[in-house]
Order: sequence, then C-alpha cells, then structure tokens
Amino acid sequence: MSLRYALLVPFLAAPALAVAAPSADLTLVQKHLQAVKSMTADFAQTDRSGKVLTGTLTLKQPGKIRFQYEKGVPILIVADGKSLWFLDYSVGQKQRWPIGGSPLGILLDPSRDMSKIATVVPTGNPELVSVDAADPKHPEYGRINLVFKRSPAAPNGLMLQGWVTLDSQNNRTTVKLSNQKFNGPIADNAFKWNDPVRATGKK
Repeated sequence: MSLRYALLVPFLAAPALAVAAPSADLTLVQKHLQAVKSMTADFAQTDRSGKVLTGTLTLKQPGKIRFQYEKGVPILIVADGKSLWFLDYSVGQKQRWPIGGSPLGILLDPSRDMSKIATVVPTGNPELVSVDAADPKHPEYGRINLVFKRSPAAPNGLMLQGWVTLDSQNNRTTVKLSNQKFNGPIADNAFKWNDPVRATGKK
C-alpha cells in the first residue's frame, strides 16, 4: 500500500458492530473537533505488512495539516487550507486533492454536520468513543474510523488517539497519536512546502 493512500483513505468498521450513533457522543465529538483550533502530536503509522513509520503531526484550523515523516522518509503530506498535497521527493512527484475530497476532511472541516456522514461504533470500553465516517455521496473515498479517549484535560473532554484506514483493496493502515497538545500558537508557514518537481529538476 502506498503512503499516500495510508492517510487519505479510511477504515471500514465491522458491519456487525456499526449501530445508529448515540446522539450525545456524536455531538461530543463534533464539539471537540470544533474546539481544537490547533494540535500537535507524534504519530506512528503501521501498514498491513507491519512496517512502522513515525513522525510529527501539526494541525491548524481552518483546513491545515502536516504529516512530517521521520528523517530518511522522502514523503510529505500537507493541507494548506485549500488543497491536500502528497509530495514524494524521491521521484519528484506531487498530487493534489481538494480538502473536501479526502476523508481527512472530517478533521479539517469540523463545521460539517457529522450526523450525515458518521456513526458511533461500540467499543466495549466506556472510556473510548469510536466514530466511523464516510461520505454517502462518494463511496469511492472509503471510510475512516477515529478513536477518542475521554479526558477532562482535552478540549470538550475528548482526546484523539488515532484512526484506522481501509482502502478499496482492503489495505488497512493504523495511525496512533501520542504527546497530543492543543490550541498552542502555530505559524501559517508551518504548512508551506518545497516543490518536489523543482527539487529534482524534473519537468
């Protein structure tokens, strides 16, 4: 599975577990996302083969996010407020998606009515809230499952723990977060990037 799909396509929750969303928890999630004006965290990404890559996530509303991979990984994923970019510096390639065309839009556009795209999935653990989301008008985007832990120290009492993704070829990727910090100052230039095409001299 390529790195670009690992973060851009979502997880399909087991159909047997998906139930109608408890409105209180779904509202809690929506209010949490709206309360997060910025966030930084460390992330660990595991693909279906068990390969693990680490890095740093930086998020700023509206519509900005950056996945900075560990040293030696020539990949960068950035949303600059308008578009989501996948940048591969090893081959001098870049790809662009509108923010609304990616499942990450649930994090980048918290003003969207989640009740139309998401359900709460039972976890068996009262400390966790699991939300399965997909755009019914665009099933080709796949699904994303976000997991939150109840925490009075986090905005609106929830802390994002990570997500699991599944693409149309049933490739699953897990992203786990740690060292989450909320609503600190983040400069807009944190979401700038160098053009990989220019960097490699390709046309």
